[in-house]
Amino acid sequence: MNTLSEPWYRHRWPWFLMIGPAAAVLAGIATIWLAVVSDDGLVAEDYYKQGMAINRTLSREKAAQDQGLQARVSMLAESGRVQVALHSMRQDGLPAALRLRVVHPTRAGGDQNILLNRDAQGGYTGLAQFSLTGRRTLILEDAAQTWRLVGATDAAHAQHIELRPY
Repeated sequence: MNTLSEPWYRHRWPWFLMIGPAAAVLAGIATIWLAVVSDDGLVAEDYYKQGMAINRTLSREKAAQDQGLQARVSMLAESGRVQVALHSMRQDGLPAALRLRVVHPTRAGGDQNILLNRDAQGGYTGLAQFSLTGRRTLILEDAAQTWRLVGATDAAHAQHIELRPY
């Protein structure tokens, strides 16, 4: 009988059996690091107030429908310019400026508010702060927030988006 044996760390089986738990510990550390470093943020910080204001929002869409409002939004990716052609049954009441909110579906940091001023051709022009990529919801409204038009798009594939009241 051989009483002299090699120490445990010289055998391959203890090392092989430790690979699984070691990998789990490393994956846990990586998960904790990702959770700490990446900030998910809220979709909307005032989600409760937005939920309470749903009736007011519906009345704004009804007001747009009553005025016969429709809009065509054109996004020029290379220059960051946004152009809006607003059509109404009543041409006399078009506002001097509009606000276009470009809302990211999951990250509030991806939202943009674009001020659109009326140009000489009767349309509205503004400048996006950063490139619009991915799926977005577009909300077009007047400065007094009496009406609004809503639409959704994949900004990477659509250059012209039609907005209509619901």
